[in-house]
Amino acid sequence: MPVSFTAIDFETANPSPASACSIGLVKVVDGRVVEREHRYIRPPFPHGEFSPWNVRIHGITPDLVEHADGWEAHLPFLREFAGDDWLVAHNAGFDMGVIRATSEALGLAVPDFRYVCSLQVARSTYHLDSYRLTSAAAAAGFDDFAHHDALADAEACAAIIVHAAKRHEAGDLERLAHVTRVRVGAIGAAASRARASLHGPMALQ
Repeated sequence: MPVSFTAIDFETANPSPASACSIGLVKVVDGRVVEREHRYIRPPFPHGEFSPWNVRIHGITPDLVEHADGWEAHLPFLREFAGDDWLVAHNAGFDMGVIRATSEALGLAVPDFRYVCSLQVARSTYHLDSYRLTSAAAAAGFDDFAHHDALADAEACAAIIVHAAKRHEAGDLERLAHVTRVRVGAIGAAASRARASLHGPMALQ
C-alpha cells in the first residue's frame, strides 16, 4: 500500500545526543522516494568534541563539519522538508532524542512531530535473527548500502516501512502502527498534548 512519511537518520560526534554532526532525510510520497537530502552539522558547544569511537563508526571528522551550519540553521530546514509528515527512524528513540537534545542545547523549541520506529515495525513484520538496520533492510529487499552514512541509513529505513506497509496492506503510518502494535511516538508540542490528554483533568473522569 502507498504510504507517505519522512525517514530520518542522525550521526553524532560523541555519545551526547546533543552532538548531531550529520543528518539524512528521505521524503516518501505514496510509497515512492521523491526527495533526498544529506547535510553535515556543526555540533553545538560544549558537545562538539569528536570521539575516536564515533569517528571510527561513521568516518565524520571535525574538518568535515568545521564550516557547516549549526543546528539552528538545519532545524527550520527539517521542518520545511518534512512538513506535516510523520517521521520514521530505526531505533527512533535515538534520533528523536538527538532532535530534542540538540534543540534544547541551543535554546530552541523542540519541533512538533509524530513518529514511528522502523525497528519495532520490523520486529512485527519479519522473522530474523537480528533486527539491526542492515538485516531488516535486507528483508525488505534493500541491501548493500553504506551503513552509518546518514542518508543511506534513512533510505534503508524508508525501504523497511514501504515494504512493511505493503505486506500489512496499510495505507498510512497510523494503520501500520496499529496492525503491527507499534506505539506512535511524539516530540515537541505533540508530545505535550499527548501527556496532557493522559494526565489532565479529563483523564481522571
